[in-house]
Formats: sequence, structure tokens, C-alpha cells
Amino acid sequence: MSHKSHQLISGIVLAAATIFPMALASGQATTVQDELTKTYKLVKIGSDTGGYSVVEEGTVLAIQKGGILAVPYSDSTDFKTKYQDGQIKAPGGLSVVGRKSIMGKFGKEQTTHLFAKGDKVYPTKIDVNVAKDTVTMGIVACDTCNSTDPPTYNKAEVVFEFPKGSLASATAPSVQKIIMQVFTVSKDDSKDAKKDDKGGDKGGQQAGGGDQGQQGGDQPAADPVSIEKGMTPDDVVAAMGQPEKKVTLGTKQIYYYKDMKVIFINGKVSDVQ
Repeated sequence: MSHKSHQLISGIVLAAATIFPMALASGQATTVQDELTKTYKLVKIGSDTGGYSVVEEGTVLAIQKGGILAVPYSDSTDFKTKYQDGQIKAPGGLSVVGRKSIMGKFGKEQTTHLFAKGDKVYPTKIDVNVAKDTVTMGIVACDTCNSTDPPTYNKAEVVFEFPKGSLASATAPSVQKIIMQVFTVSKDDSKDAKKDDKGGDKGGQQAGGGDQGQQGGDQPAADPVSIEKGMTPDDVVAAMGQPEKKVTLGTKQIYYYKDMKVIFINGKVSDVQ
């Protein structure tokens, strides 16, 4: 084989080694994103002379960790709150600013808001970036769910940061477990989705108890929570939330929830009662 032929073959192999992993990573990101979008229906926001309003409801999510920094929907500032290793990290140390005005590099007065645990929001976007090992979820306040009047439509973005190189092989359920540490599908999702997010009682009168009030019923039902043998305490908390009580007896742990208790032996689920 000539020297030139050898160089050509080496070049082709090198190119394939570079292109194929990128293609696989891109395909994985698309698959995970598609699955997440099926689970979390995105809200559609519109505007007219009266301001912003919800055109089509999305999945109602309940915030599990407070401190997510938000701004009004009309604000063009791109604040990103990070979530890594179980911790919420507000951008630029602004976690103490909530509901105050800030000055400085933004060049204008700016109102911010801190979402609290229990606040209800809609997802506005989901972006899976395998190259950066991040999943970004945009959210906007579900003001009728939170009984906020007048509506604020505060918005935010949460960037879930995964260990380097891990997202390329991650599955949608494993990614969702991390997301569920911050956002869980609200138990009141079906009820809240039937409301007109432009304003509580007014929306109910417009619906008139007829078919319009049932438009939220077409949303796909959330998958039931599944606790399986061998899961770790972190897996159970991700699926169920924090227990009402914990008991530790040597290598045995018991997590008490409202209607059940989960028993761990050596850090693994051994029984559910």
C-alpha cells in the first residue's frame, strides 16, 4: 500500500471517529428531548392590547425547591438559575434580591422575583444539550393556580447540570428523576388546566360549565409513581418527595409517607408497606 493511500485511509478513519460520536450524541439529545416534551406539555403565551395571557395551557408543575430567580414575562433579560448536586444556584449571587429592584450592569431598574416551594408554573421550553451536559427548562408562573391578581407572568430558566459526559448515554426517565427534584407534576394539574389563566372567576363564567371548560381534559395523564426493589433513598425522594418522617435502625431505614412506608436495607429498597 502506498504512503498516500495509507494517509487517505487514516484520514477517513479519523473523520469517522469524530463524526459518528457527534451524530450519536445529537440523536440521543433529540430522543431525550422528544420524550421529555411528551411528559411536560409546553404552555403557549400570547399577547394583545390587554397584555399577556395563556393561549393554551401546559402541564402544571409544582416547585419543590425555592430560590429560582424570575423576571416579568416582558423582560428581555436572560437570567439562568442553575441546579447541580441537589442545590439551587441563583445567577450572580442574586438569590437574596427577590421582589426588589436592582441596578448596575443592566442599565435600568429591574424587578425580580423568587419562586418559592409550592408555587405552580407552566413549562415554556425544554432544551437538551449533550455537548454541555445540560438540560434547560423554561417556566412561567401559573397565576390562576397561585391566586395571583393581577397576573405577573413571571418567567425563569433552570439549567440542570449533569456530570461531564453523562448526558450522552442518559435516558429520558433518568433525566426526569433529576428534574423531579425541582419540578413535579401538580396533583391539581387537571383542575388547574380547566381554568382561564387570564383571571379566575371570569374564566369560569366564560366557560359557563360547557365544553370550553373541558379543554384541559385532553392533556396526557402523568405516569404513576413507581417504587421498585433496589432503589436508593435518593431515587425514592426524587420520585415521592421528602418523607414525613425518617427512622434509622442500624442498616435499616424507614421512610414514612402519608399512605405508605418504604423500608431500606443497606441503602436499597427491600419492602414497601
